[in-house]
Amino acid sequence: MFFAGSRYEKLATYSVTLPNGQRVSAVRLPPPNRPAVIGAFPRTDAERLDLIADHFLGDATTTWRLCDASGNLCPDALAAHPTIPIPFKNE
Repeated sequence: MFFAGSRYEKLATYSVTLPNGQRVSAVRLPPPNRPAVIGAFPRTDAERLDLIADHFLGDATTTWRLCDASGNLCPDALAAHPTIPIPFKNE
C-alpha cells in the first residue's frame, strides 16, 4: 500500500465505513517522533523539501523525516518555515 521506506509501511490498516456506505482502508498516524537534529538549514522559496532531504539525508523520499524533526505533520506546513531542522542521517 505504501512505498518501501515510508514511515507508514509497517503500520496496520483498518476499515472505515463512510457515510455513503463505502468501505475504505485507513492507517493510524504513527506516534510523534522528534529525532535529534544536527542543525537547521536556512531555506529559500526556490529550494524544494525533497531536494533538501536528498542533499542532507541521501534520499529525496525522506521529506517526512524533516517534518518529524520540525514537529510538522505535513510538508506544506514545513515549507512555510524559513529554516528546516536537519535530523541525523542514520536515525
